[in-house]
Amino acid sequence: MEIRAYALALLEADTLEGKLRPPPAELTDEHPGAPLRIQGPIRPSNLRHDPVRKVKVPPLSGMIDPHQRARILHSLANHELQAAELFAWALLLFPDMPTSFRMGCVGILQEEQEHCRLYLDRLTSLGHAFGDFGVTAHFWRKCEKVATPLEFICVMGLTFENANLDFALEHAEAARAVGDEETARVLETVHEDETRHVAFAWRWFQKLKPAGADDWEVYCNTVRPPHGPDRARGATFDEAARRAAGLSDDFIDKLAATDPTRPGGAAR
Repeated sequence: MEIRAYALALLEADTLEGKLRPPPAELTDEHPGAPLRIQGPIRPSNLRHDPVRKVKVPPLSGMIDPHQRARILHSLANHELQAAELFAWALLLFPDMPTSFRMGCVGILQEEQEHCRLYLDRLTSLGHAFGDFGVTAHFWRKCEKVATPLEFICVMGLTFENANLDFALEHAEAARAVGDEETARVLETVHEDETRHVAFAWRWFQKLKPAGADDWEVYCNTVRPPHGPDRARGATFDEAARRAAGLSDDFIDKLAATDPTRPGGAAR
């Protein structure tokens, strides 16, 4: 099966099973085709995007209440599903990228699917199913204007996934604090995989940015508001994971010195 055909099938799937169907073992990239910009994914009726104002996700303090914990896990599952969809989207939009980049995106896509399944298993343990609560298109809306592979890497890898190095551990700590060890372990698995995802983004960032250009300046000039360093970290800061991902000392220091903000612009 061709990468293009798989990516298109995932985005056009109208069942959760179709969304989470892993890439086949024998995947080829002989016919990547012309660039194709998909405006949004087809979704099952119970997972169609609602306006953000209709979808309220409890804060971490809500972990103590099983119902609120389920809503948090539901939101995290949707984050992972959006990430899988957006890597499929990038495979269609950037067919001219080297096969090594495209196969790397396929590998990340598959891990995002696995993360979604892990969250859904925990959701089931709390008596809920995917679709019981509303979902947003937050990541999709933030990628609407992405036009280049470098911009995609900066937005997905060095902003969203970079921030999740902090968020995953913050959520794991909150789950463990209320005695939900299984959810904490899932979040730690996500964190471990996310470190590799950020490493992939950093390697390709180095290949795609202008030779000799300053990393921090290129990143800040490539992402568009409201993206940026203030959205690429959490209230805590996992320096060790970023070092493991290969980010430069200067980039890490500047990110650590940045005040993090929430999607609405408020301080974290």
